[in-house]
Order: sequence, then structure tokens, then C-alpha cells
Amino acid sequence: MSPAELGAVSACFIVSNVDRTLAFYKDELGFENRFREPDADPFFAIVGRDTAQLFVKAERDVLPQPNHKRHKHMRWDAFVYVEDPDAYAAELSGRGVEFGAPLKDTGDGLRGFEIRDPDGYVLFFGRPR
Repeated sequence: MSPAELGAVSACFIVSNVDRTLAFYKDELGFENRFREPDADPFFAIVGRDTAQLFVKAERDVLPQPNHKRHKHMRWDAFVYVEDPDAYAAELSGRGVEFGAPLKDTGDGLRGFEIRDPDGYVLFFGRPR
């Protein structure tokens, strides 16, 4: 029996406002809204672009907890593989998106950039060099 092949992983973020999060990922990063529940004033949604996607959920009295708020050395909440990070960075720059860290070759063998969402989650978009 051969081992099972795994597919994409979807991060799950607790957010303060699902509609605001959906607007950010759609308008700033070019993601699409794939699901929202309920349609009016949603508490859960899925956003995605190509094979990358995020689950977002708002829960009363539960605050977002990005990794860097819990531990200063854990600044990323998600790594999103991008075959051509230069092209995606240029696309986002053309939209006027603010980068948390600019496109660069990192000291740990990656090429990419960081984006911080409205709740402070940090996503690294890139690939190994």
C-alpha cells in the first residue's frame, strides 16, 4: 500500500469581524469569497486564491491571537507558497498594498514578503530560493 498523498492546508484564524476580513483579503490580496455563514453578518467564512485558502471565524468575547503576540520569535501565522513571489509582490504593489516586510531573500533560504491583515495575522508569501 502506498502512502496517502496530502493536499493543501488551510489555516484557521479567529478574527474580530468577518466582513472586514473578507474585504481585506478580496480587495487587497485578490482572494475570492468562497463561503460565508450566514450570508448577512457572517460568523464564519472561507477565502481563497488558487489552492491557498483561509478559514476565518468570529466568536463573541474571543480575541484574535496572532503568533507574534504570543511569542516574539513566532512572527508568521501562515506561510503561503508562491511560485513567483516577485510577480505577486508587483501585483500587490500596483494595488497600493502595504507590506509588513518587503520582498527580499531571507537569511533562512526563502524569497518572499510579509503582509499583515486587519487583525494582525502575518502571512509570508514566498518560496525557497
